[in-house]
Amino acid sequence: MADKSTPDEIRERFDHDVERFSNLGTGQSASIDSPLMLELVAEAAAAITPRAAHVLDVGCGAGNYTLKLLQRLPDLDVTLIDLSRPMIDRAQERVSAQTTGRIFPIQGDIREIDLGADGFDVIVAAMVLHHLRTDEEWRSVFASFHKALRPGGSLWIVDHIRHDTPAVQALLIRRWGEYLTELKDESYRDAVFAYVEKEDTPHTLLFQIDLLREVDFPAVEILHKNNLYAAFGAIKDPGRTSFS
Repeated sequence: MADKSTPDEIRERFDHDVERFSNLGTGQSASIDSPLMLELVAEAAAAITPRAAHVLDVGCGAGNYTLKLLQRLPDLDVTLIDLSRPMIDRAQERVSAQTTGRIFPIQGDIREIDLGADGFDVIVAAMVLHHLRTDEEWRSVFASFHKALRPGGSLWIVDHIRHDTPAVQALLIRRWGEYLTELKDESYRDAVFAYVEKEDTPHTLLFQIDLLREVDFPAVEILHKNNLYAAFGAIKDPGRTSFS
């Protein structure tokens, strides 16, 4: 892990990449099926937590996932967390125009932020958890999400994943490279591959599903999986609610 980017290095790159993350129609275009996953997460959160009052957006970027949620769950209170100050500023600007609820921006690393207990009805973590490094960091963050949700609340994750079988991993990286080349060109593919290699430590989908159950989410749902990307979620104490 020593050769991977530090949080400060990751923050610096995203500080200069705000515009790419500010398109609600495309989402993060380097991610396969990004617009579909945006829609699925918003629809699932609204279906599971229709009386939600407060959403936490972890790694909020420019706010796309919160904006999609607000189309179905209007006037939420919103807590935005991101390493990048320019990202949070853009997200706050865009979100404040779409909700009468309160907005709480927090610049920081999710590994170091105390989320408290029973404070959120929906948590979204999109394209951020692949920056976690050790298995213990993954367990700690997932446990903090469970603690932070109210009974009946839901957690939704969209992320870059990997596969344990080398031949399968190589096959899907090749196909992802073809997608990136078709999206723009080979130089764009190479640039994406370079920063993923430097910054990311994705885990398998099965590891994350098992971990969600381990930290006491009894209901886990896979919404979508294509190539090296997946959208999935979990519900805390289904059948119980404490929504205001």
